[in-house]
Amino acid sequence: MDTAIADNINVIQNRIHAACLKAGRNPEAVKLLLATKTVEAERIKLALQQGYTLIAENKIQEVKEKYDALQEVPHESHFIGHLQTNKIKELLRYNITCIQSLDRWELAEKLHQRLFFEHKTIDAFIQVNTSQEDSKFGIAPEQAIELVKRVAALDTIRIKGLMTIGLFSAEAEKVRACFRILKQLQQQIAALHIPGVQMNELSMGMSGDLEVAIEEGATIVRVGTAVFGKRPYPDSYYWNEKQH
Repeated sequence: MDTAIADNINVIQNRIHAACLKAGRNPEAVKLLLATKTVEAERIKLALQQGYTLIAENKIQEVKEKYDALQEVPHESHFIGHLQTNKIKELLRYNITCIQSLDRWELAEKLHQRLFFEHKTIDAFIQVNTSQEDSKFGIAPEQAIELVKRVAALDTIRIKGLMTIGLFSAEAEKVRACFRILKQLQQQIAALHIPGVQMNELSMGMSGDLEVAIEEGATIVRVGTAVFGKRPYPDSYYWNEKQH
């Protein structure tokens, strides 16, 4: 099993490298984030031992269950799932360095209050619903700039970029349109020079569409199944979180 995970990571790294060269980008400009949803801690450790130390979970329950076991291997942990305001306090116990799924003012406000109380700060990406699907979380693209401006006034939250989950489609051009919306938003926000806001990161693209995401400017691709193997249900089940 160790070699399978190592081999899979190697394949993904080669795909990232090839996509960057094709797009005329430096391969070092794209980070591999291991999406560890439903993957047990021992298998995550095998990936961390390959030197890929950026991981992310979708559910706080899984962050909590794996936290102790993963402490022995250095890594950085992001949160990429929908965050309910009543779970903020719990999430902040587990050394999450970045919340990639900040998608509404109510969440930012409550997060700020808790961080302020604990004398902490956190990095965040604004999650944008670029596919305009009801099943997906994320702020509407036309409302994203206003949310960035409001969150920027909160000194506990450092905006580092944007995140999206593209359309689940085999048609690359439909997926590309989602990623292009995020890139355009990044450029629009960067041009505003909002104090305290950095727009260096675009978290977009997963196992099936990372090449398209890299062509459109992704700096972080979130890969789970192509490293750890298929999950019990398709990706659309896990990301359609409004059903659960």
